[in-house]
Amino acid sequence: MLYHYTNFAAFDGIIRCAELRLNNILNMNDASEMRLFMNGICNAVLEKLKLDEENEKLRKTKNFFQKEMAEEFHYSAYAACFSKYRDDAAQWDRYGNSGQGVCIAFHEALMQKMMGGVVSLQEVYYQEDMHEHWLVGEFYKLIKESKKVADILPALQDLMNDAWVQSAAFKHPSFASEREYRLVVSPFISNEFAVEPKYHVSMGRIKKYYPLDLTRMCGRLNMHLSDLVGEIIIGPTSSQSLPILQDYLVDCGLTVLKDRISMSSCPLRKPTT
Repeated sequence: MLYHYTNFAAFDGIIRCAELRLNNILNMNDASEMRLFMNGICNAVLEKLKLDEENEKLRKTKNFFQKEMAEEFHYSAYAACFSKYRDDAAQWDRYGNSGQGVCIAFHEALMQKMMGGVVSLQEVYYQEDMHEHWLVGEFYKLIKESKKVADILPALQDLMNDAWVQSAAFKHPSFASEREYRLVVSPFISNEFAVEPKYHVSMGRIKKYYPLDLTRMCGRLNMHLSDLVGEIIIGPTSSQSLPILQDYLVDCGLTVLKDRISMSSCPLRKPTT
């Protein structure tokens, strides 16, 4: 299972509306990790080129990286986050509305079958030093074997696109205990992505997101949303009534899920008022 910790408003969007929102990585609390990854890759490549004393290639490559990094919003991915940990205190506290929310368990194998195109399910990896990352070697080999950087710009761009996609599933090692997975959409790599972006307007700001139609995605595999959901866990500090949640599921046409509800056994303390 992959566990998605959230609040009840987002839960309603997933269950009643069959819509999973993928938010811009740059709007998440770990946007700095994406930048850490990209800067790490670029700097590691430049360091290898500097040792070769090919100053013209070094200068051209540095200019290429600087222009690409300045366009980070254009290249940023959109994601929904999951954990391998069930009923986990840290997940409840960070992502489950301080334990007052809810957790939806999704079958990982079925989610993998739904992926394709610009939509992918990626296991997050945790690394601080980028020097040994495979992309560094690919960049270096491509540049090293070329006569001029200008001759390989399309291939460099393809590698950079790969790097931006990879950055969506990277976090600092201090987060390794989360065992996170991400459902990622990278709209910039294809003009064929059929989903139109939407905007959530709050009192404080406007956020852009991509809605994934779970009914349509399940339908392609002759599945129902209820097949995808293995369990619903009510948060440890939630005041949610079990009978009302069961009625809600029945009225949403998901009667089979009413018997898949459990109460968290996590001893998370209720927030003080």
